[in-house]
Amino acid sequence: MGQKKLIRFEEIRHFSNVLEYPSQMKGKWHEFFGNNHPITLELACGKGEYAVGLGRLHPEQNFIGIDIKGNRIWRGAKTALEEKLDNVAFIRSAIDQVTNYFTAQEVAGIWITFPDPQLRESRSKKRLTHPRFLRLYQQFLAPGGRVHLKTDSPVLYTFTLEVINLFGLSLLYHTDNLYGGADVSAELSIKTHYEGLDIAGSQCIHYICFLLDQPLPTEKDVILKKQTSEPGID
Repeated sequence: MGQKKLIRFEEIRHFSNVLEYPSQMKGKWHEFFGNNHPITLELACGKGEYAVGLGRLHPEQNFIGIDIKGNRIWRGAKTALEEKLDNVAFIRSAIDQVTNYFTAQEVAGIWITFPDPQLRESRSKKRLTHPRFLRLYQQFLAPGGRVHLKTDSPVLYTFTLEVINLFGLSLLYHTDNLYGGADVSAELSIKTHYEGLDIAGSQCIHYICFLLDQPLPTEKDVILKKQTSEPGID
């Protein structure tokens, strides 16, 4: 591990707005923030640009970014501290542990911003919009809570639409070219480091907003796998 990463790992241990694997916080986040404002999560937050950006836009709400990479979280956490954004915090943890930190209906909304699209079909269960993960989110997302996905990956975009359709979830909005048409809201105009890299080479940003308002029976996962399998990709 590089010296810079080691320094940042040590620094975030002393940041008041960073918690590592905080199972003790389940059901107690309003005590942490000192208010009863709605809580929104940014999953796989990277450098935390969305959590910080949303925190600036909505001081009447609380935002928590989650990522396993502490050296990435450092940037967003440090910015939030410097700007005195008391409504922004970060959790260092893998996403599949997220139900350890939140109780039923404790979260008002979820943003998934430029996650690893896990392009190989054999790794599709690691996609953060796979039913495996959506079932986790259902355990703490309040009724009517929106899930937002921003990605430059056509594969992840199409896959997520397939999931929504198969399970009959409410699709509120989607576009395969977010910046190509009408005016974009301030929330959707927030840009992350990874958005600027255009790793997928698509030169388009895809966006989906949907609800987790239907059951997600595991037996349908087999159907999903058949529908989304691509010959020649393993």
